[in-house]
Amino acid sequence: MANQTQKIVYKMVLTGGPCGGKTTGQSRLSTFFENLGWKVFRVPETATVLLSGGIKFADLTPEEALKFQENLLKTMIQIENTFFELGRTCQRNCLIICDRGAMDASAFISKEKWEAMLSANNWNSVELRDNRYNHIVHMMSAANGAEDFYSTEDHACRSEGVELARELDYNAAAAWIGHPYFDVIDNSTDFDKKMNRLIACVCQKIGIDTGDRLNVNSKKRKFLVKSPLVADTEFPPFQDFDVVHNYLQSDLRKAQVRLRKRGQKGHWSYIHTLRKFHPTNGQSVEVRTQLTHRDYLNLLPQRDDAHFTIFKKRRCFIYNNQYYQLDIYRQPTHPRCRGLVLLETYSAAYEQDALLASLPKFLTIEKEVTGDPAYSMYNLSLKEDWKTSKKYYTGIDSNGHTKNLNHHNDDKHSGHNGVAKMNGHATEKMNGYATEKINGHAGDKVNGYSDKASRAAKVNGHHVSNGHAPKLNGAHDADLDNFKKSHRIDLGSPKITTKVAVKI
Repeated sequence: MANQTQKIVYKMVLTGGPCGGKTTGQSRLSTFFENLGWKVFRVPETATVLLSGGIKFADLTPEEALKFQENLLKTMIQIENTFFELGRTCQRNCLIICDRGAMDASAFISKEKWEAMLSANNWNSVELRDNRYNHIVHMMSAANGAEDFYSTEDHACRSEGVELARELDYNAAAAWIGHPYFDVIDNSTDFDKKMNRLIACVCQKIGIDTGDRLNVNSKKRKFLVKSPLVADTEFPPFQDFDVVHNYLQSDLRKAQVRLRKRGQKGHWSYIHTLRKFHPTNGQSVEVRTQLTHRDYLNLLPQRDDAHFTIFKKRRCFIYNNQYYQLDIYRQPTHPRCRGLVLLETYSAAYEQDALLASLPKFLTIEKEVTGDPAYSMYNLSLKEDWKTSKKYYTGIDSNGHTKNLNHHNDDKHSGHNGVAKMNGHATEKMNGYATEKINGHAGDKVNGYSDKASRAAKVNGHHVSNGHAPKLNGAHDADLDNFKKSHRIDLGSPKITTKVAVKI
C-alpha cells in the first residue's frame, strides 16, 4: 500500500434476493481487504435485529406495517451512521459493508406511501440512494439462474419458494435503479467465481489493481441510438436524472478531470473524477471522489473554457435482466451533440450479432461505438473544430505520448481508432459512469424476510425536463447564488479522499 497517500472510507451495500451469497460475500470481502491491511466493518441487517425480537410482519395491519417500515429505516440509518463515524475516525483505509441499505425498504410499500414517508421525515431518494453509499452490489438469488442450488434450509427466517424468491430478487434490484455505481453479480458462473467477481467488482470501483488474481469478463459497451425515442410508456420501469458535466483544468500530464452534478427533483449528488492514463500501455484508471455541495462550488470555477458544459438526461432501466443507462444529450451544447442518444451497458458477450440481439427491442440501435473517440464525452464537449483542435484525444501511442490528431471530420459519426483501453477492452474516454452488467432482478423481502409488506429535475437552477434549456456555463451562477439558501439533510454522505490505483 506504499502508493496510497490518503485514507479511504468506502461505504458499500450488499443487497439481493434470497440465497444469493450475501453472507459468504461479506466474509470473502472481509478476508480479502483485511489481508490488504484495511479495517473492515460489517453493518448487520436491521430487519434481522427487529424481526428476531418476535415481530411477525404478516400479523401487522397495513398501518402497523407502514409504521414498522418507517421505524426500520430510522433504525438502519442510525446504526449505519454509527459505523460510518467509526470509519471516519479509523486510522486505516476502511471498507464498510452494509447488509442491505436504505432503499431496500422502498420495495415493500407503494410508491405513494414511500413518497409520503420521505416527505414526513425530510428525506429524499437522492440522499438515501446516491449520496449515502459509494457502491451498491446486488447478489442475484440462486432462484434466478441457479435453481438447483436454491435452498431455504440455512436461514431461520427464509421460507420462500423459487417463484417468490425471483420476485423478491427483482424488487430488491429495482429499488436501487439509478444509483451511479450499481453492479449485479449474476449466476452465469459457478459460486466460487461469483465470489471472485464480487471482489473484483469492488476493487475496480475503489481503484485497486488486482492484476490477474481475479477474473471479470464483462466490459462496458456503448451504442448509438436513433432519435426520436419511443414514448415513455414503451420503456420498462425507469429512473430519470438530470446530469451536468464540466471538465476542469489540470496540471497533471495524461489526465482528464471532470465534475459531475446528478440529481432528481432539485436534490443533487456531486462527483469529482480523475482519469489517469498509463504512460506506456494506454490503460486508464478512474478515481472518483464524492463531493459535498460546498466542495463542488469551490471546484466549479476551475472549469476548462476549452470545453462546453455537457447537459444530459440519463435514463436508467432494466431490460431482460440487463442494466442499462440511456444518455440523451441536451442543449445548449456543440451542434455535434444535437439529437445524440447513447446507450451503455456492461456485457460479457463478445459475439456481435448475439450482443445486438439482446439489446432493448424498443430502441433503434444504429451501431456500436465502444472505443470510438468521436463519441467520447471529452471530445464531444470540445469547443474547437475537431479538424484543427490539438485537444482531440484518440489515445496513447507506442511511446506513451498522447495522440492528438488534427485531421478529423467534425462529425459525430466519424470514428477513429487508437483509443485507450481499460481492462483490455476499448472504452470511451470520459463518460465513465458505469452502467454495470446486471443480469439480475431486484428485490427482497422486508429487507430480507419473506413476510412481505404491501408491496425532471433542474439543471443548475433551470428546468430542462420540459425543454427549457439552461444557459451555457452561466447556469452555474444560479448554483453560486443559491448556495447559502440550500439546505440538505445529512445522512452520513460518503466522502472518499483522492486515491491512486494500488498494484497488489
